[in-house]
Amino acid sequence: MKVLKRIGLCVLALPFVLVCLYIIIEIVGACVNHISTGRQTSDLKRTLTTVVTDAEITDEYSWTGNTGNGNHVDCVSEVTFSSGLDENDIEKALKQNYDSFQLTVKENGDYTLRVVTLAPFWDNIEGH
Repeated sequence: MKVLKRIGLCVLALPFVLVCLYIIIEIVGACVNHISTGRQTSDLKRTLTTVVTDAEITDEYSWTGNTGNGNHVDCVSEVTFSSGLDENDIEKALKQNYDSFQLTVKENGDYTLRVVTLAPFWDNIEGH
């Protein structure tokens, strides 16, 4: 009878344990995604100042979440900088390091570099 009682308690506790485990995985995934975005932004700044030697970073912005292209999580990093180089030279230098990026020229002559990558936990709750 004791064995049946223990088995019954385990069966009753199993859904609670599974839900708690799912919540913990979602929280850990969100933390890892935000850490990944921070690292991506740091790497972007380091690469930018290495490749574009006269780049002067004036602003940085990063966020983690859904960019509107489906139910997944993206790591988005944006860096605003000024440089004496023209847009084509900067794009050529950056293509060696990044497969996908967006470089735009602002009205004041500064550039905004945007890199969007898929987050490590791309199917996290942040993307829904």
